[in-house]
Amino acid sequence: MALFPKKIDFFEIFDRAIDNLAKATDHLVAMFKEPSDFDKKAKVMYEFEQEGDMLTHDIMKELNKTFLTPIDREDIHALASRIDDVLDLIWAAVDRMGVYRLDRPTPEAISIAEDLQMTSVILRKVIGELRSKNYSHVQEHCIEINRLENRIDRLYRDALGKLVNSPNDPVYIIKWTDIYQLLEDASDRCEDIANILESIVVKHA
Repeated sequence: MALFPKKIDFFEIFDRAIDNLAKATDHLVAMFKEPSDFDKKAKVMYEFEQEGDMLTHDIMKELNKTFLTPIDREDIHALASRIDDVLDLIWAAVDRMGVYRLDRPTPEAISIAEDLQMTSVILRKVIGELRSKNYSHVQEHCIEINRLENRIDRLYRDALGKLVNSPNDPVYIIKWTDIYQLLEDASDRCEDIANILESIVVKHA
């Protein structure tokens, strides 16, 4: 047995987790824009969610047996949890569409999905900047994530307004209200990630 355990590269695991999230948001946009074979595409999304669970488990497992970490342990735990939350909420929205037999996403749902996709692209960049200790760039990216979260909030509000002020069946309104809420919650968790990253910068800058 080695006297000193192998150093764990947490950023490498975070890179994989964010890459998995980015692929999931790419798939979300693609399946919303072309919803044919919805059930088959939903199964692919479930695989992304399961991969996210495994990566989160890997981070927590390594955290429990690592003494020295590149950033505070509570920040690693919080980042891993929030990234996993985003994936869980995206999968929940897709799964709920299957349960509700809604295979034609609304234009508003597509717009929210596109902004989640853009957010994941920025998250990919920000983890690299954090690894390189380019803290000013981390803050710039976090501002952009917050801007996108605000835009999704407006899209969510407008989507609800359009939903309830149109001659829709009440059950249809309830279904889409639920799905919109899940997608908006995913955006909120992205903002949580940005807030955690900003707090890391304050500690280390």
